[in-house]
Amino acid sequence: MDTLKAISSISIMEMMLFAYLMMEMIDRVDIISGDGDGGSTPIAIHLAILLAIVLTGHVVFSGDVTPIPAQPSAVNRWFAANVKPFASRKGSLDPALEAAEVNPQVIKVRKDGSGDFRKITDAINSIPEGNTRRVIIWIGAGEYKEKIRIERNKPFITFYGNPNAMPVITYSGTALQYGTVDSASLIVESDYFVAANIIIANSAPRPDGVRKGAQAVALRIGGNKAAFYRCKMIGFQDTLCDDKGYHFFKDCYIEGTVDFIFGRAKSLYVNTELRVLGDKGMTVITAQARDSSSEDCGFSFVHCQITGTGSGTYLGRAWMPSPRVVFSYTTMSSVVNPAGWSNNFQTEREKTVFFGEYKSSGPGANPATRAKFTKQLTEAQARPFMVLGYIQGSKWLLPPPQL
Repeated sequence: MDTLKAISSISIMEMMLFAYLMMEMIDRVDIISGDGDGGSTPIAIHLAILLAIVLTGHVVFSGDVTPIPAQPSAVNRWFAANVKPFASRKGSLDPALEAAEVNPQVIKVRKDGSGDFRKITDAINSIPEGNTRRVIIWIGAGEYKEKIRIERNKPFITFYGNPNAMPVITYSGTALQYGTVDSASLIVESDYFVAANIIIANSAPRPDGVRKGAQAVALRIGGNKAAFYRCKMIGFQDTLCDDKGYHFFKDCYIEGTVDFIFGRAKSLYVNTELRVLGDKGMTVITAQARDSSSEDCGFSFVHCQITGTGSGTYLGRAWMPSPRVVFSYTTMSSVVNPAGWSNNFQTEREKTVFFGEYKSSGPGANPATRAKFTKQLTEAQARPFMVLGYIQGSKWLLPPPQL
């Protein structure tokens, strides 16, 4: 195992050099043994096999192909084995990301003035456009009433909070004021964003069906290759706009009423609680916005927990013609509607949706009562939705920071 760990951490350049040396050794063995006619000696064959093991071993240990295990207790071990720290990933990450992670900068935000800034917005403004370095904004405890936007030209930003005193980012923007997607308290348009131990909320009142434009987004993530660890998203309708790009959520909490996870990103949610605030009107967890089967996006939930109040909540609805949403190994309480999914009163979309489930449990997970246009997946069908390759994770996903 130690040998395999060492092999998995070598760089692409090192592998190429190793391959060249191995092939040279194979040629020399053939010459020494007198097999210069193109045949291979047993020694040469063994060397070739060793080369194949090394090269394929590197691919396997990249983390993209190992599925999340069925046992909830094994999820953290799976993560640790497949999402290695930066020090052991050199040569396998996106080059720009690898360069950015070499020498991270830490900026402290403290409401009491003991840090570099009092406001998160001021800390973001201090980061230059075209930033090429990981900048960790360490946010102290307290409530930050700010409407924050990270522009596309400021990649490699991390929001970090103390796990025992998580800071709260909150604002009260609504769709009436800003439009739905721009009502978010936190808008991230830049790539390689990370958040750990942060509460992101929208404090606007719960929509009552009377007030126009009452939808209120807490977070809109539109940058590519973003990760969220132990974060909470608080709102009612449209809490999380999972807009576009590859995204990863682990150990998070997302709360809402209607379409409280929506958008056209390609995202993997692991061990995340989805809490429904029911009792009033229709409640829906996801409104995935894939327009056609050729569009490569969708939401995958693995080892998540659906909790909350009320009953009759849909796992998802056909807001757009071809939504793709899969729940695997998810615990579903009685808050879930027995039918599971909604065609959004458009029966023609029953032919184009991809709503799937695999080995979920709980009173809300009974496959016998599910809508006929949904799928109970086989292991082979579910597997692509339970690997990091779903979001090309081996190229960019790193563990959360430790400060």
